[in-house]
Amino acid sequence: MRDLRAPLVCLIAALALSGCMGRTSPVAGDPALDSMAYGQPSFAAPVAYAEPAPRAAYNLGPGDKLRVVVYGQEGLTNSYAIDAAGAITMPLIGSVPARGRTPAGLAAEITARLRNGFIREPSVAVEIESYRPFFILGEVAAPGQYPYVPNMTVESAVAIAGGFSPRARRDEVTLTHTDASGAGRFVAPLGTPIGPGDTVFVGERWF
Repeated sequence: MRDLRAPLVCLIAALALSGCMGRTSPVAGDPALDSMAYGQPSFAAPVAYAEPAPRAAYNLGPGDKLRVVVYGQEGLTNSYAIDAAGAITMPLIGSVPARGRTPAGLAAEITARLRNGFIREPSVAVEIESYRPFFILGEVAAPGQYPYVPNMTVESAVAIAGGFSPRARRDEVTLTHTDASGAGRFVAPLGTPIGPGDTVFVGERWF
């Protein structure tokens, strides 16, 4: 009996150990257990990201210089400046109104005119070669007219004009902007984007 007791005890211990190993034990990083232990979930809540606002289509105006490509027609493909009347003048079709149109809209107008008795199936593209200038006036070192480059802000316009004068108000300016809906004037901080043809006025600060 004594010889049989030792193997029996070993067998019972082995069965007990295997039962313990079969149980599911807590695992570090389980969100539910972390919530119970610390009172809040361990995972971060999903973050919602807003879609960027679409950029408004650019409206052409006097002073813009365009590259008009009429595929297969070297005599028509050229650079054209929008004149003071807001139009470009091309061979065959003459004056084409451009003021207030988008480049795509102007291309469609040129296509329609060429198709009307000149070219059977014209293919036209319009690109902006250079933008009309912007103006900066008031309390800057060198007020005047300057070439516009994309993504300009009031602050970069001031820098191009040589920086503020000693008497300048440095926190905001008056910005005049003209688009297809008309002209508007408003007070703007230095980080405000500006567009071609805009006028920036830097006022004098009160001492």
